[in-house]
Amino acid sequence: MNKSELIDAIAASADIPKAQAGRALDAVIETVTGALQKEDQVVLVGFGTFAVKDRAARNGRNPQTGQPIEIPAAKIPTFKPGKALKDAVNG
Repeated sequence: MNKSELIDAIAASADIPKAQAGRALDAVIETVTGALQKEDQVVLVGFGTFAVKDRAARNGRNPQTGQPIEIPAAKIPTFKPGKALKDAVNG
């Protein structure tokens, strides 16, 4: 499912126009992104938790040349599914 299909599904489920569903989805994405930029967690009970984790610097290899390179430390967004989502997926 891509973004436009998700907007269509939201509009049909909530009985609202597609434009309004699109703005609502954009607002949710923007809000979650803003919270993660501040390193806050976003917890949606039953669905899951969005969080930011630190990934340590490490050594790697350039796949084209085989030369060792240093991969810098980074902050990465993560998602941990909640129990209800896991149960829904697993039937």
